Order: sequence, then structure tokens, then C-alpha cells
Amino acid sequence: MFLRQLTYLVALDQYRHFSRAAEHCGVSQPALSAAIRQLENELGLTIIQRNRRFQGFTPAGERVLAWAHETLADLGHLRQEASFAQDIAGGSISLCAIPPTVLVLPLLLESFRAVLPALHVNATICPNADALHHLQEHRSQLALMYLDQVPAGGLFDTHPLYDEQQVLAAAPGVALPGARHIGWEELSDLPLGLLNNDMRCRQFVNAAFQSAGVTPTITLETNSVTLLHAELLNGRIATILPVAALPLQATPDGPLQIRKLAPTNGSTIGLVRLARPMQTALTTRMWEIGCRLSLDDVFTL
Repeated sequence: MFLRQLTYLVALDQYRHFSRAAEHCGVSQPALSAAIRQLENELGLTIIQRNRRFQGFTPAGERVLAWAHETLADLGHLRQEASFAQDIAGGSISLCAIPPTVLVLPLLLESFRAVLPALHVNATICPNADALHHLQEHRSQLALMYLDQVPAGGLFDTHPLYDEQQVLAAAPGVALPGARHIGWEELSDLPLGLLNNDMRCRQFVNAAFQSAGVTPTITLETNSVTLLHAELLNGRIATILPVAALPLQATPDGPLQIRKLAPTNGSTIGLVRLARPMQTALTTRMWEIGCRLSLDDVFTL
């Protein structure tokens, strides 16, 4: 068994297409297919469901694929460990962040690069479940996410960074209650744009409305923070977002109106990594830097 065969499997998982996987690996499609067939012969099992096209992995193939991801990740960590020992200024790390942390991520990266100026970062924005999946498959080393979504049992290390604060925001032309701090029961008649129900921060909002006995008036639901920002800045909606997910720019008519809301429960954002007996020097260093951040005052009004 050769590492290139495992590399071909991982590429096929990424591209779900023989030709594109072969192109990514810099080999011909027949060479890639032959190498995978050779691996199947060596292991005595069928890994790929195929006719003339790639149709997915067999159940046994999924187990081999998970092993391939882990083996190649360990090899990458070993190479990075050697490189890191020679050049403390560099390194490469992959991380995931959930959409409501769009303002947190730059602060985290700034802290990393203050110690490692030449650090290369691959950052992916994705839901909590996908972030955990990326960690388990060794596609990411760190995740920035809701800690209440991390399974118990010791598979993951966690560190809290801040408790999320939900606020009501609207452009200057939208009529809002006058008080700086308002109750959820005062929002029932506002035209609201909110993130989708399957997003965790929206679930906190739903729970707060339910607790207040309020049925909100929702005119827009989306999984895109960018779209929500655009509609908010144009004055078409009011919205409820965490402070860390508010747009940085002002509206054409001036700064956003902001109203504080009663706190929601359980919405702690933190760092997560896969618990391993041996972490690379780079991952350990990034974890230590991230755990030193104090962000409660930064993302609280």
C-alpha cells in the first residue's frame, strides 16, 4: 500500500469525480483508477461504487477513507512538526468558524500572526455540525463554534471565549422602541429578517420569543449573513444578531440603531479541537494563543 493511493482516495472524496480527482493529483484518470483498484485488491474489498462514473464509496470504503484522512493528516503533522522546528515564523493551519463569528475570526488570526507572521491559514465558514465533522476527519485543526453543540465524552477539547449577546439592529429610518434596553415582548410588530431556523443563534432567538410569549413578524429568513446585512443596511428590515455578527459599515443615513435585549441561555462561543494524545507544536501553540484571548468585553454592549 502506498501513500499515493490514499491521496487518490481523499481527492476522489473531495471532487466526487474521477477526472477531476486525477487532475488535482497530477496523474491520468486511468492511473488513478488503476491505483485504487490495486488498493482494493490488496485489501480484498470493494472501496468504490462505480460503473462508468464514480457513484460513491461502499460502507467498507467509507471506513478506509476515514483511515486515509487520518493517516495523511498524521503525515502532514509530522512534516509540519519538522518544518516548524526549522522555521518558527511559518506553518499552516486550517480552521472552521460558524457564520455568527465573522468579527471574531480576524481577531483570532491577528493574534496568531503576531506570533507567527508567515502563518498560512485556511479558514472555512460552516455550521456547527460541519465544523465537528471537519475536526474528526482532520481537515481542520481548530474550530470556532457554540460549545453547547460539542458532544460530551472526551473526543474534543474546548475553551470558552465569550458569551454571545443578541441585539436588535435597524437602519436609522426604521421605527424602534425608544429605550436602550428593551424586552423581547416589544418586538412582535417589527418586520424582522432572521437567520434560518436550523442555525443555532436563531434557535436562541426562537427560545427567547417563546419564553416571552411572542410571535414575531418575520419577513425574511436566510442562511446568509451577507444578505441579512444588505437588507439591514438598506433599511428594509430590522434584525436580531449577535454583536459579533453585526455589519462593520454604517448605513447611507448613518450608524445602525442598536437595542439591547435580555440575555439568551447557553450561547457560549469557544475554541474546539480534536483531543489527541500528541498535538503538533503548531496546533499546540495556536491553541495556547487562542485560549489567552479575552473577548467578553469586545462583543458585549
